[in-house]
Amino acid sequence: MSQAEIGLIGLGVMGSNLALNIAEKGNKVAVFNRTVEATHKFDAEAGELKGQIVPCDTIEEFVAAIRPPRPIIIMIKAGEPVDQQMEILKPYLAKGDIMIDAGNANFRDTMRRFEALQDSGLTFIGMGVSGGEEGARHGPSIMVGGTEDSYRRVETVLTSIAAKYDNDPCVAWLGENGAGHFVKTIHNGIEYADMQMIAEIYGILRDGLTMSATEIGEVFGAWNKGRLNSYLIEITEKVLKAADPLTGKPIVDMILDKAGQKGTGKWSVIEAQNMGVPATGIEAAVAARSISSMKDEREAAENG
Repeated sequence: MSQAEIGLIGLGVMGSNLALNIAEKGNKVAVFNRTVEATHKFDAEAGELKGQIVPCDTIEEFVAAIRPPRPIIIMIKAGEPVDQQMEILKPYLAKGDIMIDAGNANFRDTMRRFEALQDSGLTFIGMGVSGGEEGARHGPSIMVGGTEDSYRRVETVLTSIAAKYDNDPCVAWLGENGAGHFVKTIHNGIEYADMQMIAEIYGILRDGLTMSATEIGEVFGAWNKGRLNSYLIEITEKVLKAADPLTGKPIVDMILDKAGQKGTGKWSVIEAQNMGVPATGIEAAVAARSISSMKDEREAAENG
């Protein structure tokens, strides 16, 4: 049996969708999950893509299934779990093999991992993946940081699975070390500011002009047909027009006004401050999310 062109560890929502995307584009992919049952379930549900997937029960079997030099995507929770997974992998890898963190990592962690492997014969890619689970399945935007040689090893696979804009694949090698995850961080920070702007416009239309959610959705739909056309404007229209199936009320009115954050917006602000670059829109967006998370305190202040 021919070896897989690439491997992937972590068959959660993002990992599963990315693996299916890789397989669908004609690339054989080896897959491994910490729980063997998840690997078997994924393989059983792969349908017509089953022939492009090599399910593996052990790390040793998984590594052996990939064509050297072996690129291995790690799609698990960011932070310490990635370090732990790398340590588990190392004894099975050979010179030139590439570990690829495709999670929402802090680019400074990526720099540390890249530098720690420099004299080991192994190498590391920090790969930003944008587009959520839908993007992972049908075409994400991919931001790669690592050595140029390591990028060339995975370029064909990444180009095949990336989103296309005017037939141009949305994937690029952005430089060594943490370059890919740095760009992904700033990309997310800009999205924080975009979403805060959308939320404030919604608030003005709702509270200032007393428009209904559906009416506001129509406004966003009209904007999406013009110069403001974007994914965020498009999904805002859809969300505002959606109804709760149980009550029939606008779904936006049923959602708790309490936002969380994964860290990329905060990291963008910290790096902007470190570099002396004004990023006031992102700063305000991060602050607004922090305030929104303090729902009990906000309600007490409002009633005080």
